[in-house]
Amino acid sequence: MTPETGPPVANGRSTLVAVAVPTEHGGWGLTLEPALLGLLVAPSWSGVALGAAALVAFVARTPVKYALVDRRRHRRLPRTVLAEKVAAIELGVLAGLVAVAAVTAHGAFWIPIVVALPLVAVELWFDVRSRSRRLLPELAGTIGIGGVAAAIVLADGGEPAFAAALWCIVAARAVASIPFVRLQLCRYKHQPYRRLTSDAAQGVAVVVAVGAVALDARLFAGLVAIGVLGLLQVWAARRPPPVAGLLGAQQVVAGLTVVLITALGALAP
Repeated sequence: MTPETGPPVANGRSTLVAVAVPTEHGGWGLTLEPALLGLLVAPSWSGVALGAAALVAFVARTPVKYALVDRRRHRRLPRTVLAEKVAAIELGVLAGLVAVAAVTAHGAFWIPIVVALPLVAVELWFDVRSRSRRLLPELAGTIGIGGVAAAIVLADGGEPAFAAALWCIVAARAVASIPFVRLQLCRYKHQPYRRLTSDAAQGVAVVVAVGAVALDARLFAGLVAIGVLGLLQVWAARRPPPVAGLLGAQQVVAGLTVVLITALGALAP
């Protein structure tokens, strides 16, 4: 134990790991999916920088949250100091990646970032109040970070309508899957749940995907993928829930499948 790191936290993780590594395992995939989708349809060095920036932003959220929570509670613990140092380093890396994108981009990639800021702010507001596990902040943060797909397209000089449509597909994936995963976890843990919320989310996701096709018909394959995903999740919600690890693996496969189908459809002649 050192003055900076303090003792291990209750669950056995060191303070450094606790303040530096996100505990939301599904968040890794939901952050990487829009970056991958954007790079598949519009590969560029500026896109790589933006994709990396999205991942760094996701990781930096954890130390920022700890630092702000402790400040709001008027306390300064060893973990507070450590969280501030980690956050400063990661935010510096984030700024550097955005600067690289700005230098190498061929379009106004910053527009989706500005649009996404209120959504990220909503998530952060709940984070600071230790309410980040609620549905609203999870949806807001995931949809907000999904804007990186649109930013990557615009950075490569892509059409704004196509960029917005791609973001809609990413948002539809989040709207369909986050309530479903929450439902399955509650069912597995024998906690109270409302299946109707998950079922309704599948319908909303399809409507959002229809909006993507209205913006750009090349995203029709993405609409089909979202529709099939919704049907599968409605069916799965009535089957015995899997263990958390298997549920996570299923979501990784589902997300990558949506990304690949959407990209192949968008790139088809």
